[in-house]
Amino acid sequence: MLTSIIGAAPVGTTVAVGAVIAIVVFLIILFGVVIPLPLWIAAVFSGVKIKISSLIGMRLRRVPPQVILTAMIQAVKAGIPVDSDSLEAHYLAGGNVFRVVFSLVAADKANIPLDLQRATAIDLAGRNVLDAVKMCVNPKIIETPLVSAVAKDGIQLKAIARVTVRANIDRLVGGAGEETILARVGEGIVTTIGSATSHKSVLENPDLISKGVLAKGLDAGTAFEILSIDIADVDVGNNIGAELQMAQANADKDIAQAKAEERRAMAVANEQEMKAKIREMEAKLVDAEAEIPMAISESLASGNLGIMAYYKMKNIMADTDMRQSIAGPDGKSKK
Repeated sequence: MLTSIIGAAPVGTTVAVGAVIAIVVFLIILFGVVIPLPLWIAAVFSGVKIKISSLIGMRLRRVPPQVILTAMIQAVKAGIPVDSDSLEAHYLAGGNVFRVVFSLVAADKANIPLDLQRATAIDLAGRNVLDAVKMCVNPKIIETPLVSAVAKDGIQLKAIARVTVRANIDRLVGGAGEETILARVGEGIVTTIGSATSHKSVLENPDLISKGVLAKGLDAGTAFEILSIDIADVDVGNNIGAELQMAQANADKDIAQAKAEERRAMAVANEQEMKAKIREMEAKLVDAEAEIPMAISESLASGNLGIMAYYKMKNIMADTDMRQSIAGPDGKSKK
């Protein structure tokens, strides 16, 4: 029927109707898609001053106007002045706009000094600025792992500490995290126990550890402020001093045995060397004794030794052998 009416209508009327339909569609797309008109009206009635041209610019920069306007409405209702350009820049930088606005509102209600620039910087640094504000209001308790240390009397103590920390807004950017706090507290516990004269004094007064650690200013350069350090548990471990002394005694024994073995080996070597020298001297003596009969025969032949002198020498040698046999092998006379 509509087709028959359009077909029956004049050509000018058809063109006018088409133009009106095109304008209506354009306005719907403009105010429904390009410009979020309902959200803009809500922003205006909420006290947010923003131009329609700014909303069009957001669309062109591919920034969702719903995000920026909703965040601005929340901030204005909380009495916090924010501008759309800063929120747009933070969104384009990859930040979380709603988390920044929520943190500003929470900080304002808790009388914590926090401005938009610092909040966006903390958020872009990778830290949760909203959790940081909550931690300022409600401090967090961090429990250290089991820390072992040895007192001066050699007794090992094992302690667990609970560290109450509060976020430091001024040091969130560039400040060290919880791991640094735990490492420093563990080091402080080891130092405090190690400087104690006796483990009994630590067991009697565990607060010596917390006071000694807390006085070291361990939160310097971190994103937290240490409020308190409480010792949750202290247990007695092994007698490390006695174990070290036993290990040292065993080491000294091994060294002494090694030196004794070295001296024994040297003595055996010297004995073998002396026996070799004795055998060499005995061999030389046998060679020399073998030459004696030849020398005697040559002396007899040459006339240098008379027969009577020769027999006299034999008698002396026989007498000497008799005396040695009487004296025995040890040089004492036989009875």
